[in-house]
Amino acid sequence: MYKVSVIVPIYNKEKYLTRCINSIINQTLKEIEIILINDGSTDNSLDFIKNYEKIDSRITVFSYKNEGLSETRNKGIKLA
Repeated sequence: MYKVSVIVPIYNKEKYLTRCINSIINQTLKEIEIILINDGSTDNSLDFIKNYEKIDSRITVFSYKNEGLSETRNKGIKLA
């Protein structure tokens, strides 16, 4: 059972994803779910986060067409 849901909306941020995701994964609280939501990125962000999904069972990846930060965050809240 998860205690915390971490929602990360992503749009063309491939350059920052390693630092962002590693900082979440390395938290002392391990009972977390990590919801990574690709918001129609045109860089390699989606492929990058799919690789993280393969290596950590707490990570779930979703991908939608670009709808903006607020809509993407709201989808994440519903998914949590």
